[in-house]
Amino acid sequence: MQLRNNYYQTLLSLLLLPLLSFSQVKDVPFLQAVSVKYELTPELKGAKLRKVEVDCNNNVYLLTDKGLYRDFYENKISKDLLHRKLSDMNPVDISVQAGSGYLYYLYSDRFLTNAHAGTIFSKIPENSYHTIRVSQSGIVLLVSKEKVSLYKNSDKTGDLNLPAEKTMKWYVNEDSFYALSENSVRQLVNKEWKTIFSGEKLTSLAFSADRLLIGTEEGFLTVNAKTGKVVQPLQTALPVSAISDLLYCNNQLWFSTADGVFRQEPGRYRYFEGPRWLENNRITDMKSDALGNIYLLSPTGLSKIEFVATTMAAKAAKIQDDIRKYHLRYGFVCEIDYGKPGDLTTAHTTDNDNDGLWTTLYLGSQAFRYATTGEEVAKKHVWESFEAFERLLSVNPLKGFPSRTFERKGIITDTIVWRPSQHPEWDWKGTTSTDEYVGYLFVTTVMDKFIAKSTEERQRVANFMDAIMTHILDNNYYFIDIDGQPTRWGRWNPEYVNAYAPYVSDRKLNSAHLISGLQLAYSLTGKDRYKEEGFKMMNQHGYLDNILIPMKTIQRTTEFVHKGEVMGDTWNHSDDEMSFLTYWVLHQYAFNDALKKKYEWVARDHWEIEKPERDGLWNLLTYGISGEIDKESTLWYLREYTPDLDRYSVRNSHRKDLVRIPENFREQTINELLTSGERPMIRHNTNPFALDCNDGRTSRLAGDEYLLPYWMARYLKLIE
Repeated sequence: MQLRNNYYQTLLSLLLLPLLSFSQVKDVPFLQAVSVKYELTPELKGAKLRKVEVDCNNNVYLLTDKGLYRDFYENKISKDLLHRKLSDMNPVDISVQAGSGYLYYLYSDRFLTNAHAGTIFSKIPENSYHTIRVSQSGIVLLVSKEKVSLYKNSDKTGDLNLPAEKTMKWYVNEDSFYALSENSVRQLVNKEWKTIFSGEKLTSLAFSADRLLIGTEEGFLTVNAKTGKVVQPLQTALPVSAISDLLYCNNQLWFSTADGVFRQEPGRYRYFEGPRWLENNRITDMKSDALGNIYLLSPTGLSKIEFVATTMAAKAAKIQDDIRKYHLRYGFVCEIDYGKPGDLTTAHTTDNDNDGLWTTLYLGSQAFRYATTGEEVAKKHVWESFEAFERLLSVNPLKGFPSRTFERKGIITDTIVWRPSQHPEWDWKGTTSTDEYVGYLFVTTVMDKFIAKSTEERQRVANFMDAIMTHILDNNYYFIDIDGQPTRWGRWNPEYVNAYAPYVSDRKLNSAHLISGLQLAYSLTGKDRYKEEGFKMMNQHGYLDNILIPMKTIQRTTEFVHKGEVMGDTWNHSDDEMSFLTYWVLHQYAFNDALKKKYEWVARDHWEIEKPERDGLWNLLTYGISGEIDKESTLWYLREYTPDLDRYSVRNSHRKDLVRIPENFREQTINELLTSGERPMIRHNTNPFALDCNDGRTSRLAGDEYLLPYWMARYLKLIE
């Protein structure tokens, strides 16, 4: 045990050495998109939802065939009863005035507004007009089947002919009125409809300074609002090319379609589709409020994409709180399953083959939290989860063999991998794999570095790792299960490891696993056996050479089969997760400085391959080992990580804006990774370039995928 103290101080100083000149990033508030699904009053069941408007006070109005409704509180839509005289009257149309944002009502026999002390009011021929628009100077435009009428405040100023072509939509921008048909954009100039632009399959308009943005069934284009000259040709490389509506607000252009909505951003489009974001993908109307939030009406409901000011710290706090409320099972941190999609009242925790590995990420996050802030509650949470790891050893009768997980008797009925414990009320799961073993390595490391302070605590942590590594050495470098046979993946024996060609990742990975464990056990216990075995495996069986195999040499292969599974047929993203967690341990407990330098190269070499995935955890683990980091991608990961952790069905493969790349071993499908809110909700062991999934919102992740990189970023002084 005495070996650790000086070693710890040396390692810590070496760890922090590359950080001394690094400029920390302040965790300033940023806007994160979240989805709101409005609850409609029961009387709107089956109603025709015609239009949504948002006034200058950010009041949301919903025009239906059953009257006018609005959002009063808690995102609930109910009948507008505030103005008693109007509450029983069903508007034909509503519109907000350009500039002021005042709401105007068009009824069958009048139009009015409650602004200006209610002074604007005019009787009109009954059942004549169907559309109202109001300019910023107070000109009211009314449209009937036969004509267009203009009013100044309450007084009629004249009638105009309809445009020559059938108008689909009417627009107002500042003091100008526009009529859009399938083939033209016309502007009202001196009481005449002047053709600004002629085209085909036109669907929508938006306005940006002196530009007209024109949506079509095949994309969008931009023209000069005065001359009609095209300044940007038709853009067709869009998530969905058939545009239903355009909206320009807060210097951003939004597109609605029959298949979701998207926003134009520098160099890309951000796509919002499916139940994660929308009540229904078919959007029939789109409006914004003064804050830049977007309201999206469909035939069946109303959704909002709201932009909430948050920080990385606030996101971490929310995830930590939710884990404590919903995701704990005997100290393990687990995904939850829903009985009814998305309904927390029907949720229950469930066991997973890799309970230990997933809990490792949470335990690790709280250990780094404690090391960064000194919060005792974080330390308490670490010990609670460590108890679950300790019980993996004691819940079964095998010496030093860690169970995958455990559960109360009677819940699990699978008798192949689940076995009765010597404790009558419990069952335990066997077949423990390398994934779990890597979790034990990382957990023990952070416990040793940050949590275990007293002699008793340090001995407790050492005993845990000592028992596991003793089991492996005493059983010829295997995990030996209850049947006396090696588990499917718990294999570190040279006959198994070196049977793979150097271009199969398991040879490199399993070598790193074993050497990490031996180095760690030696540091914790001082037992010469571990050091001797470590150098024997490196020098006599080539494990160091295996660890140093460059990642660029790893290839697709089908000639190696283990237990019926083809090894290397596809890139194994679980291997990436196991590798980077192992590199941290490998580097922290290197037998000597020469090995430490080699391990730094190993981490950097693997990281170079992984850069396109922009994984915050891989970046930070590599940073802590080598001092190298993709700062921009790490911050992007932390800021973009969606706080909605439900597993939704997601679809991106139809998008025309994505740049596909040739099929490849790494399964990277497109040239640039989509944001967290656009792609499937995944763990670190899954391909982030997967475009689609059919998860159906039946489960939710805990969020430890965010917490560990967040607290590592704090500890490593990347962010304040």
